[in-house]
Amino acid sequence: MFTVGLPRDQSRPVSRRWRITGWLLAAVWLFFLNIPLLTALHQPEVWRRVLGAATLVAFGLLYVWVFEWARGMRQAHRTIPRARAWTALAALLGLGLAGIPGTEGDWLTTLVFVAAAAVFLLPSREALLVVVLAALTPPVAAALVPGWEAEGTVVFAVVLASFAMFGVSRLAQRNAELQAAQQEIGRLAVAEERARTARDLHDILGHSLTVVAVKAELAGRLLELDPARAATEVADIERLARQALADVRGTVGAYRGVNLATELAGARSALAAAGIAADLPETAPALPAERDELFGWTVREGVTNVVRHSGARRCEIRVDPTAVEIRDDGRGPAGEPEAAGHGLVGLRERARRLDAAVTVGRPRGGRGFLLRVTVPDTRRGATG
Repeated sequence: MFTVGLPRDQSRPVSRRWRITGWLLAAVWLFFLNIPLLTALHQPEVWRRVLGAATLVAFGLLYVWVFEWARGMRQAHRTIPRARAWTALAALLGLGLAGIPGTEGDWLTTLVFVAAAAVFLLPSREALLVVVLAALTPPVAAALVPGWEAEGTVVFAVVLASFAMFGVSRLAQRNAELQAAQQEIGRLAVAEERARTARDLHDILGHSLTVVAVKAELAGRLLELDPARAATEVADIERLARQALADVRGTVGAYRGVNLATELAGARSALAAAGIAADLPETAPALPAERDELFGWTVREGVTNVVRHSGARRCEIRVDPTAVEIRDDGRGPAGEPEAAGHGLVGLRERARRLDAAVTVGRPRGGRGFLLRVTVPDTRRGATG
């Protein structure tokens, strides 16, 4: 009657225990079919007993299957087809009616399950219509069919089961929405982690490969003029390449660390290879670990830009406990001062984690480029 198939991108693995729980949740209510079943089993004619029992068994199996099918559709965030829902309800009602020769007036108990299934399968207005019709059927049938008694308990059961199934359906809907939200949060977390890793790799390789390119160019010019110094530059290139490889491996393994002292030493070497006069601190101040890493990234990004883009002759780096500043006397920023490449985007992301401010522009003299990162002074709150 139905073919149920979930798309691969929407299906989710379900544990065997959870599947069994779902079947039991639907099957436990079949206990209330015991009254029409006893009526069928006490029929004097064999064919009535067989027909009544067979239709009730088929009714119970179909009800459980329909419930589990609808629950799977909800969990997969798919809309239940209305045509199939009405077909399922018609099949349930038909089985209930087919068992009348064996169950007699007690077939009305099956209306409780039909009403509950309607609430779970159909939109609210259509489900309400089915519930009202199911509740009106017992008194109407008692008035029209001689020998059938008005089943007030069936009417009450229809209403009660409908309310209960309404709560179950809303709970299933909320669980499906919660699962969808959790999946979206997980997807966004993975995307953010990938973006962060990409920024880290860009920052690491951008700096290292820039210095390697500058030193390789310098070594090429010195091959004939000063072979000894050319060999020194080639050795530095090998060292930088190995360091870049180690940084990349550390990034992938989440073990990489950047610190200010190491970056200041690397900046001195990179600026000297590029022929840029460097004015750098001799030592790095003692800083908290997160701030030390942020200042190290700032020096790396700033010096990379100086070597690669500035055309400067002089670079100055200043560090204090709350700020680090890199400035040069080159051509300055192109376009808007706040325009940023991938490296500055990554730097701003790291600065945001410490509520730090990133300033990009020209120094006060109007020439060159300025990169400054300032963190809030937490010394007053350190004792709190």
